Amino acid sequence: MTIDQFNFAGKKAIVRVDFNVPLDENGNVTDKTRIMGALPTLKKVLADGGAVIMMSHMGKPKGKVNPKMSLSQIVKPVSEALGVAVKFAPDCANATAEAEALKPGEALLLENLRFYPEEEGKPVGVEKGTPEYDEAKKAMKKSQKEFAKKLASYADAYVMDAFGTAHRKHASTAVIDEFFDADHRMLGYLMEKEVQAVDNVLSNIKRPFVAIMGGSKVSSKIGIIENLLGKVDKLILCGGMTYTFAKAHDGEIGNSIVELDKLDVALGVEELAKKNGVELVLGSDCNATDGLDFSTMTVKPGSKIITCPANKVPAGFEGVDAGPDSQEDFRKAIKGAKTILWNGPAGVFECDAFTAGSRAIGEAIAEATAEGAFSLIGGGDSVACVNKFGLADKVSYISTGGGALLEAIEGKVLPGVAAIKGE
Repeated sequence: MTIDQFNFAGKKAIVRVDFNVPLDENGNVTDKTRIMGALPTLKKVLADGGAVIMMSHMGKPKGKVNPKMSLSQIVKPVSEALGVAVKFAPDCANATAEAEALKPGEALLLENLRFYPEEEGKPVGVEKGTPEYDEAKKAMKKSQKEFAKKLASYADAYVMDAFGTAHRKHASTAVIDEFFDADHRMLGYLMEKEVQAVDNVLSNIKRPFVAIMGGSKVSSKIGIIENLLGKVDKLILCGGMTYTFAKAHDGEIGNSIVELDKLDVALGVEELAKKNGVELVLGSDCNATDGLDFSTMTVKPGSKIITCPANKVPAGFEGVDAGPDSQEDFRKAIKGAKTILWNGPAGVFECDAFTAGSRAIGEAIAEATAEGAFSLIGGGDSVACVNKFGLADKVSYISTGGGALLEAIEGKVLPGVAAIKGE
């Protein structure tokens, strides 16, 4: 069943959205991207003459009520975006009365799902690897099913539209579907777009295919990198992982971030790229500093900023951005691409002094997109980059999922998608 085929008239739909949005110290939403992304699905339900029940998590409350992670804080911005006065249920597991009172055209937002440990299905207060944990896990599995059944009881149809959690086998993403017939469970518009976007970069590839992988650790991206090396024509590796590669060749990296236990992994990536005929582009130089304050994302007064080879970072200095030569290499590698995937920044872009590398990549992607490339941007930091640089409307698609996108790229089956399909 697709959402376009389903008529919600007179029905209540419970929609798993991803409203895990950033808040400032006063509880105000600082980035409404995920809220805006859910609107087409929510408005389809309402336009048909149905009522919509939204459920989501926020943060990591670890199965306990935490007012700082209450979804009550986003009722107003969701109401404004949806154009409907959204009602709120302060207890997601006991919202029968609120759900039954809903009339066609009305909307209800449930409190944070993760205030209940049953959402994630992880035993609480028991040490992993013990006999007690195994027993607790069995009991939790049963409780999780009951929790999902309760959520399902609020509605006539279930819509999965939270790509950001599609890689998790949670009650609201991959258990609740069991309580709806196949013709009453479906992917929302956002999920359909996300799945199609991933398919475009993995199955429907137009060449040259260039992938850009950034971020601090090789270890967190190795599965994706290895999968991509069997698909791409060029792979740009940037950000903090640059220095693990430099160190693998006995480079001097000063205080730069490094995974000393992954040097062999870095060399293995280089060998695999060579074997597959993939052009591997690594930053040759970097901008480094001896005084970045990570708590404020500013350069401490009196500190120095230098440009140096990525494998010759002086003692006391830390590589924090791609240097001018690297920026030019990245631009050249991206130019002429027809399929582009970007995940992870080229440096500490949160600090205004070190945005050049990430900006160079973003602008090159925008130029290639204007020339006909399909560009997919995914992962929170990459999305923050394109938004910061005003490039969001100059790329083909911005994914709302971080971990889910990476696992899909890695070739893994996403439980939230498989459940809808009955797999």
